[in-house]
Amino acid sequence: MATNVRKIVLPVIAAAALAGGGYAGYGWWTEGRFIESTDNAYVQSDITIVSPKVSAYVREVRVAENQQVRAGDVLALLDDRDFRAKVAESEAAVTAQRAALGTLDSKLELQRAIIDQAAATLSSAEAEQRRAQQDYDRNRSLASDSWTSRQKLETSDADLRKAVAQVAKSRAALAAENDQVAVLRATRTETEARLAQAQAALETDRNDLNNTVIRAAVDGVVGNRGVQVGQYARPGVQLLALVPLPDVYVVANFKETQIGRMRPGQSVTVSVDAFPGQKLEGKVESFAPASGSKFSLLPPENATGNFTKIVQRVPVRIALPRDGALAGLLRPGLSVEAEVDTRGADSHPHVEAGGVFGALNAKQAVAAK
Repeated sequence: MATNVRKIVLPVIAAAALAGGGYAGYGWWTEGRFIESTDNAYVQSDITIVSPKVSAYVREVRVAENQQVRAGDVLALLDDRDFRAKVAESEAAVTAQRAALGTLDSKLELQRAIIDQAAATLSSAEAEQRRAQQDYDRNRSLASDSWTSRQKLETSDADLRKAVAQVAKSRAALAAENDQVAVLRATRTETEARLAQAQAALETDRNDLNNTVIRAAVDGVVGNRGVQVGQYARPGVQLLALVPLPDVYVVANFKETQIGRMRPGQSVTVSVDAFPGQKLEGKVESFAPASGSKFSLLPPENATGNFTKIVQRVPVRIALPRDGALAGLLRPGLSVEAEVDTRGADSHPHVEAGGVFGALNAKQAVAAK
């Protein structure tokens, strides 16, 4: 009886094993061999670090940890008293330079009147010189015929010499007044430069004053808030971070032996450890320009010492749908598993400038050709 059961069961088991193996082989041949997967993948986001542009004490903090904010919302206020004083000082400097510019314009107008006066004086002196010349010529003619005295001739000669000197003096005065115009214009140009400098300083001080109000640069959620009232904030020191949720993506670190048939635009199945049983459909967006080790703090130097070959990993950026089932729930840093379907890789052209490491997609490659 047992022998008969074995004769029946063993062929059934063998047939089932053969069928299962065939089905598995068929699945691998038609689909499995095209799937490249990794669990070295994480949710990422373009986190914005907020830091002040000026140094001052924090007067007020208007956001809480994990609070949703919009671009332009006020995050914190810095003590602005010193900056307001600097703005007032710069405004006074601008006013002073403008007043100096007005004074120079008035001096230029006055100088034009003085020049006209000097020109009139020169005309009068020239007329007096012509009269003295005529008197001298007349007296010299009369003196030659003894119709006038020698003394009168000498007096007319002295008057002529005096008139000539007065003309020279008037011409020199007119030239000096004209030169004064050039001096005033040069001084005006210098004052205009100082005015522009004062206006630039005023603009800088106003910018510093505006920078005492720290605003959100992007929409996002406040995280890692380390700013407190009374804290001394300095440029470059992080106050808080803004995470632009739900704009997240996945960075999957695939082995270099897995990326040979990967192309931008290929479909990716993403499973998030925090949400088991739910899968997202993403797309391969781009490839890193180098392996992860090249961007490390101490890149390996394979040309020295004993060499041990280590499989390198290449970061692959995977775009996620904004309207997916987990939209708004994903957080940067969550662990995921990514499976890339590499079927149809031959129909996607390689990017010559860097192969699969390039950030160009297929359309860009075609356009480049």
